[in-house]
Amino acid sequence: MGRIAQTDDLTDVQRDILAAVRTFVDKEILPFATELEHADEYPESIVASMKEMGLFGITIPEQYGGLGESLLTYALVVEEIARGWMSVAGVVNTHFIVAYLIGRHGTADQHSRLLPRMATGELRGAFSMSEPGCGSDVAAITTRADREVGDGDGDAYVLNGQKMWLTNGARAGIVATLVKTDEGADSVYRNMTTFLLEKEPGFGTHDGITIPGSIDKLGYKGIETTEMILTDHRVPAAAILGGADGRGQGFYQMMDGVEVGRVNVAARACGIMIRAFELGIAYAQTRRTFGRPIAEHQAIAFKLAEMATKVEAGHLMMVSAARKKDSGQRNDVSAGMAKYLASEYCHEVTTEAFRIHGGYGYSKEYEIERLYREAPFMLIGEGTSEIQKRIISRALLREYDGTR
Repeated sequence: MGRIAQTDDLTDVQRDILAAVRTFVDKEILPFATELEHADEYPESIVASMKEMGLFGITIPEQYGGLGESLLTYALVVEEIARGWMSVAGVVNTHFIVAYLIGRHGTADQHSRLLPRMATGELRGAFSMSEPGCGSDVAAITTRADREVGDGDGDAYVLNGQKMWLTNGARAGIVATLVKTDEGADSVYRNMTTFLLEKEPGFGTHDGITIPGSIDKLGYKGIETTEMILTDHRVPAAAILGGADGRGQGFYQMMDGVEVGRVNVAARACGIMIRAFELGIAYAQTRRTFGRPIAEHQAIAFKLAEMATKVEAGHLMMVSAARKKDSGQRNDVSAGMAKYLASEYCHEVTTEAFRIHGGYGYSKEYEIERLYREAPFMLIGEGTSEIQKRIISRALLREYDGTR
């Protein structure tokens, strides 16, 4: 057999992109990731190289300066980057979701004005749904946008509230933000609107937007995760994603973004567990006990077999979900399944690699210690495993309705 987690039926362009990214990861990310992560230092030079490679615009259409590649290509690139350092994949993840939302739901003006700058990485994107009092319960958000009827310059909205868990919150120049609006609809979900909030990069307060500081975390270090406080922040109606047609469509737009985000998290989980497996199998072949490498002991050999099988299964489900979305099919269930399986297996594979290392796995000198802290984030990012099970079970009950 060959190496695990290989992808069949790729184009020559896709293979070339992945080969270039793998070389970049091996030379410019892996040798520095652990030191930067322990220092919680932003990877400036790595991000600069990613800009030069065009990775910020990988899915943005060529007419706007991007590479025009598919979700599958993007997911496989993310898998490679996360194999090097998951935090670096986070730099492009929410940026990608925002670019996707603008490309799919934005107006022609939003396309032409924002996407070219996003393709180069000059303008970074952040994605904001969660609040201090709610995460998975999106209907419970309290941040509001109150409409002001214009007198010639068009309508405007005034936004107030507090949002949480913004990856790239400080460095982003545009934040796709879901808020409540009074559209007069019967459903709470049709009284939500997504605004494209343009702001000054950095911490502090500017024009009613406050980014107070970075949240200290167990893992996922080196990249900022922030709050965002909106205080009488006034924006024109043109800031609505999709313009006038986007009023009351925010929830559905954001869920579309979350679907591709779940494929991304599955890809990141795959990248982490691929690296954990690499570290585990390498250590098992060099560490000796009772006169032979521990890989020759059945207990360890069986662990490696189970780990490799889980990596392969997670990778295949992630690829399937990405291809389904690329084909134009609804992929909420397949994305949920991929995210659920890959994140759970990521945690299990990383834990087994940690155990193979024994006491050395607990030392910061060994890379597996970093992965062991990063893996749990995959269990909660873009919806917990319990949320994925809810999505999956509801679809199954509809499909296998015994009353029909």
